[in-house]
Amino acid sequence: MSQLRLALAQFDFPVGAVAANAAKVGDLMAQAREGGADLVVFPELTLSGYPPEDLLLRPSFLAACECELRALAAQTHGLAALVGHPHSEGEVYNAASLLRDGNIEVTAHKQALPNYGVFDDKRYFRPGHDSVVAQIEGVSVGFLICEDIWQPEPAARASRAGAELIVVINASPWDNAKQAEREAVLRARAAETGCAIAYLNLIGGQDEVVYDGGSLLVNGDGRIAARAPQFVDALLWAEFDSEARAFTAEGWPAHTDDAPEAILYAALTRGIRDYIDKNGFQGVLLGLSGGIDSALTLALAVDALGPERVTAVMMPTRYTSQLSLDGARAQAEQLGVDYHVISIENTFESFLHALTPAFGGKPADTTEENLQSRTRGVMLMALSNKHGRLLLATGNKSEMAVGYATLYGDMCGAYAPLKDVYKTVVYRLSRWRNAHGVRLGEAEPIPPAVIERPPSAELRDNQTDQDSLPPYDELDAILERFIENEQSQAEIAAQGFHADTVRRVVRLVLNNEFKRRQSAPGPRVTTRAFGRERRYPITSGWR
Repeated sequence: MSQLRLALAQFDFPVGAVAANAAKVGDLMAQAREGGADLVVFPELTLSGYPPEDLLLRPSFLAACECELRALAAQTHGLAALVGHPHSEGEVYNAASLLRDGNIEVTAHKQALPNYGVFDDKRYFRPGHDSVVAQIEGVSVGFLICEDIWQPEPAARASRAGAELIVVINASPWDNAKQAEREAVLRARAAETGCAIAYLNLIGGQDEVVYDGGSLLVNGDGRIAARAPQFVDALLWAEFDSEARAFTAEGWPAHTDDAPEAILYAALTRGIRDYIDKNGFQGVLLGLSGGIDSALTLALAVDALGPERVTAVMMPTRYTSQLSLDGARAQAEQLGVDYHVISIENTFESFLHALTPAFGGKPADTTEENLQSRTRGVMLMALSNKHGRLLLATGNKSEMAVGYATLYGDMCGAYAPLKDVYKTVVYRLSRWRNAHGVRLGEAEPIPPAVIERPPSAELRDNQTDQDSLPPYDELDAILERFIENEQSQAEIAAQGFHADTVRRVVRLVLNNEFKRRQSAPGPRVTTRAFGRERRYPITSGWR
């Protein structure tokens, strides 16, 4: 019987920060050595960060990764380390190298290259063809990389080569279905091979994707031995018994709230924090309308960055209700953010006065409504420029899907936290956040009146969203079937939805691709996000 002590580094390794990533690896190696680890494991493409995209086309970038890898190998006396990195030898591979006794002992190449969803691995990498197995303290350990474990053959190759334990390093983006899928896949691979599996995943936000950690230990009989909490940075310790092919986790952080809303809220706050901090912005700015979308965005921003880094601006017109004014002020004061009220009424009137001769006597329509939104966009961008705070767009996925948003108006912003969050989920998150605050003994961060009011853009008298859209419960159900599930109009109508409503919603989705192409990036949290994952043509005759 052999025992292997593992340390799994569930941490963030930002894209392009090669020297900083290597320094973090060195620090964690020292901690692992002090803790008596035989093997310390780091995520996929640790040194380059994931996904490095076209940085991989720069020879100087690849050379920097190689230089840092060799320097880290020199620090491995008395410790083995598995480090992810791009490996260039004429062609470029997504690689994991075992560093031991001052050397790069073996290098495994990723065999299964994903080229779907947010992944473009085949653009940059060549596939490996073998599963590498090495002896560490008497235990046969196979090394796989992310997508390798989702296909049967790489794990089968490792098993045939004698692996008792398979270590999988990952950069697996989070979405609302991912963790259940991971566990099902890992159970299947363990059942097929009899190998135990240590699954280490990256953590942190990178542009439009968010990595959750959520690392797992799976015994050789397919039982889950330990689950790491999601969105928690940690060095995870475990003992592996080769005879039983079983793990014992040591001191893993406790799970605090496993509700779907809690995990989604953590994903959104992590996405905001990492986008702002990694890009070097001082803080954020947003338009606070008194509606639920901007209210939730404000709460997320404060939880991600702290109130001192958040500015909220209310910009009323003649159509702004007292409920909106009161709700916005109450929330801003409750959360302690920098708050301003800037009326746009006079500016809006100036635009109308200047444009009226060119409007040619045509009656008022959505043009005047959109002009209000665009006036707000001008104001917010000016404040963003002046104070160096990144503007957050506050629109949700339901609005983005059907084009219920104004280009160069409420779509202004450099980051959109709710871009992949349906309106019905906005309500669920808001109620969860208030209940969570109450459990912590805090006041509710989102005024209940804001949650309960009928949603409205307040661009004309007595306006509600449902003047233009189906009820959000119905709308979101249709959208999810059309977008996430790729169902046809006939299939959706067959599930009890009125065919005319389905046709109208689908037409709106397809006709507004041009708007979404101009929208800000935001964290991907569903299985089918707008952007790099869902790439529909703007110009298309298909309906």
